[in-house]
Amino acid sequence: MKPSIKNIKGKKLIGKRIKMSLTNNLTHKLWAEFTPRINEIKNNITTELVSMQVYDSLYYENFEPSNEFEKWATVEVTNFDNIPNQMESFTLSGGLYAVFYYKGSSSDISIFQYIFESWLPNSEYELDNRPHFEVLGDKYKSNDPNSEEEIWIPIINL
Repeated sequence: MKPSIKNIKGKKLIGKRIKMSLTNNLTHKLWAEFTPRINEIKNNITTELVSMQVYDSLYYENFEPSNEFEKWATVEVTNFDNIPNQMESFTLSGGLYAVFYYKGSSSDISIFQYIFESWLPNSEYELDNRPHFEVLGDKYKSNDPNSEEEIWIPIINL
């Protein structure tokens, strides 16, 4: 599986976040709180959802499944003029990303094993310390083997 390499401008996001780890996965709780309230966000750019992870700079260097990170459930917006109660804004800085088009269940982590254990070490890139995110469009179906999503991994040239 070969990714597309894209250089993007920053994105404005509105959503909810939660601190979690892989061993204490609170993704379902986060999306269960966010999804019923999406219609409160009035200035969406698209209907796509953005699932984002913000890791500290040593997350992958000293990887343990119990390491905590921030998980965000968001949508991209034109501006931050009207942020609903109990939601927050996030400005995703632009830069270079490897974009993997993935078809399969969101509970199958083999795509991430491939990215970090095979593709990245054998590429001309290294991981950058910026948020990772997934774009969940019309073909995304949680935990469905026919689900489709885009996985965006921040990279820099070696």
